[in-house]
Amino acid sequence: MSRSRDRSRRRPAYRSRPNEFYWLWIAATATYGVGDVVSTIAFLRYVPTIEEANPVVAFSLESFGLSGLVALKIAVYLVMLWISVEGARDGDGLLYYFPPVLLTATGTYLTASNLRLLWIA
Repeated sequence: MSRSRDRSRRRPAYRSRPNEFYWLWIAATATYGVGDVVSTIAFLRYVPTIEEANPVVAFSLESFGLSGLVALKIAVYLVMLWISVEGARDGDGLLYYFPPVLLTATGTYLTASNLRLLWIA
């Protein structure tokens, strides 16, 4: 027996398990949104001898300053949130879980990397 693809019969994961959805995105926000942005700002302010390594982030910083960095982060975050919500609506576990997990892992790595560079500078 195959699983029904009729959206009206299933509740999306973010409705049936709202705490899980919120905690996944709180972790992504804390690491990718807050941790990486704050550590990047600190890094750029206190270690001017080292430049941003990511060319997309460097371009947004050069063109629009810190607001460019924040706008870029928000855009990526919203696209990933949209993918996760669509995955939940379609019953696709990979698309539901992958975006917040990826942002959390990326944010954790980037924050740790920035803090390490701040520490050794």
